[in-house]
Amino acid sequence: MTAGSWDEVWEVVREIPAGKVMNYGGVARLLSRPLSARAVGWAMAECPSDVPWHRVVNVKGVCSTDAVDGAEIGRQRRRLEAEGVTFVNGHVDMRRHLWSPEDDV
Repeated sequence: MTAGSWDEVWEVVREIPAGKVMNYGGVARLLSRPLSARAVGWAMAECPSDVPWHRVVNVKGVCSTDAVDGAEIGRQRRRLEAEGVTFVNGHVDMRRHLWSPEDDV
């Protein structure tokens, strides 16, 4: 897929408010076309600078970017903590910070 085809993924991620997170599968479920959680991860790897990529974590609430070769360890966590996201035993406190569009209704 080309970067332009990720636009729908990035639009969903732009909706996640500061202090909240979604997991890759949650983003995939909100899309109008079928897409896997893995594909959402690929889209996040290519996102433009205005997309809050750090608000997407794995299903366990772990910062997946720490596993990317060449990535700055802890960068995602620091960005989330700066927005007030809390961690328990190295995982995002998903009970407090998991976001769904229904939360805004």
